[in-house]
Amino acid sequence: MTLDETKTGMTVRIDSIGESALKQRLMTMGLIPGTRVEILNSAPMGDPIAIRLRSYNLAMRKADAASIQVTQI
Repeated sequence: MTLDETKTGMTVRIDSIGESALKQRLMTMGLIPGTRVEILNSAPMGDPIAIRLRSYNLAMRKADAASIQVTQI
């Protein structure tokens, strides 16, 4: 499953990040394999989504979240 397919309230673990223009930036922000991520909320139209990882909240577009493979915990 990818991060954009998750629902509010789910907790997932990042498995891998696909090749994209933002891969290095996402990894710098802490989205690395093995990191636990909690899905907080999504905007009324579904984009962007809010996630909590490590000690901060992050909003990201679903198009960017589609390149992140996750497993539900």
